[in-house]
Amino acid sequence: MPGSAMDPCPLSRGKKLVHLDLKGAPPKISYLHELIHLFADLGATGILVEYEDMFPYEGELKILQSNAHPPYSREDIISIQEIAHSRGLEIIPLVQTFGHFEFVLKHSTFRKLREVNHCLGTLNPHSKQGVALVLKMLHQVMELHPKSTTLHIGADEVYMLGEGEESKKWLSIPGHNINRLFLRHITTVANGIRENYPSLSVIMWDDMLRSMTSDTIKDSGLVGLVQPMLWDYSPVLDVENNIMLMEKYKSAGLLQQWVASSFKGSTTVHTCVTSTQRHVDNHLHWLKVASGLSSGVELQGIALTGWQRYDHLSVLCELMPLGLHSLASCLQCLLHGSFTEEAQKKVMEALGTGTTEVGDIERLSQANTRAYPGLTLAEIIVQLTAMLESEELRHFENNLYVRGWFSPYHRQRQIINPLFAEQIQKQAKMFLEAVDCKVHELQQEMCLLYPESTVEEWIAQHVTPVLKPLQDLLKDIHTALEDMGLFISDSASQSGN
Repeated sequence: MPGSAMDPCPLSRGKKLVHLDLKGAPPKISYLHELIHLFADLGATGILVEYEDMFPYEGELKILQSNAHPPYSREDIISIQEIAHSRGLEIIPLVQTFGHFEFVLKHSTFRKLREVNHCLGTLNPHSKQGVALVLKMLHQVMELHPKSTTLHIGADEVYMLGEGEESKKWLSIPGHNINRLFLRHITTVANGIRENYPSLSVIMWDDMLRSMTSDTIKDSGLVGLVQPMLWDYSPVLDVENNIMLMEKYKSAGLLQQWVASSFKGSTTVHTCVTSTQRHVDNHLHWLKVASGLSSGVELQGIALTGWQRYDHLSVLCELMPLGLHSLASCLQCLLHGSFTEEAQKKVMEALGTGTTEVGDIERLSQANTRAYPGLTLAEIIVQLTAMLESEELRHFENNLYVRGWFSPYHRQRQIINPLFAEQIQKQAKMFLEAVDCKVHELQQEMCLLYPESTVEEWIAQHVTPVLKPLQDLLKDIHTALEDMGLFISDSASQSGN
């Protein structure tokens, strides 16, 4: 993993924003305060906060607040900013304004604002009511962030755009196309922000701009209103292509640009344990991109994204404690221009651990008292995940006793040799008891950092589906032995509950 030091590049000198995705597993406010201090200790200069349904919207927007767990209070939002500012961190709110609008459009009250009824994520760009709703949301967020000088308006992955009836009618007009439709909405929103907050800088994701020509962007009126943020989370991202994109945006007049990497939450939609190496590689490639840019590109900095869900309705990605080793490593990689031996040393010093990889439990367990907040939970999740992914548990139905004496044929007819039933029950009970013990540890530790609803969701997502086949097998054995008129021991029957 170590590399040789490189000359400082714009990413080493620029702003380093840690993305805080709160649309899943929102930390308790006390833990969030600890995380903010840790972000500063690790070398971040700001936080990109995506509140989504955890923001305390008021009035007619109160319906947007999460009903799974209480949103942060106004006092909480203020405390987040006070702690961040005390550590020299700027706060940049991120509010979706076009795509990924599921947390708004899922409500029946706003159903009529969808581009198409079956796509909860995309706002109808022709609706004046929709634009008014967006601006009202932005106003409430910015009102509670008086010191913020920058706002991120999202605008990525606007699925099904152009499929609505109003859009089809608009697109039938000669000269109209999807690109113009997208740009029309974004410039409307950006101009609305400019009218109310003339000195506010506005960032947007770049993916919807990628297929557009330089002239299309230039003629849209977008120049001077927004700063594109290029995102690419691949450990082997295409360096030359990203350079070409940034040069294209520059030629369109969008000189001030950002890039976005990833420190967690971008491997697969259901990944549980973060791979530090994967994300360090992503940053090493971004350093190459930044070093290859022409002088005309004014690179503002980088946002290290840490997704908690792929979208509002998807499952949880890695929890924050699992991604902190990766975050520390990626920040040090940026600060040093490569992941040098010195960078690794800084990571271990900052986290108070003997390793730069969260999966290295043996060395993690040697952590001293300066270990980072959430380390215990990270250890438990890695250990529990290893148990749940073990061959013995995942393929229990393929072991000798089950395949030989309680096959699907036997289960269907509810027959089993009692001697081998005892062996199967004994093995299954051992697995279940070990997992139950670790789950109990997880519940106790996770409840200290997250709401109960997050604990319940994590277990339902990662534990329950793995144990169910084993529990169903034990129930079928119980039924078969009962039908055969055989005695069932309390311990054996309990293990199938």
